[in-house]
Amino acid sequence: MEAAYGVSVEKVRTINVRPERRTRYTKTGIQHGKTNAVKKAIVQLAEGEMIDLYSNM
Repeated sequence: MEAAYGVSVEKVRTINVRPERRTRYTKTGIQHGKTNAVKKAIVQLAEGEMIDLYSNM
């Protein structure tokens, strides 16, 4: 983040998001499944710094 966007990172926290269970009702019966598990990172920047995501559009 610091090299790519030129900002100072204060803190990084990670979250493991559980997969959601999905049920589909079809002609052949009930199909059970789940979505993929995802790992997210929450990055806290130094005070007063911001990443402008739309500057390159």
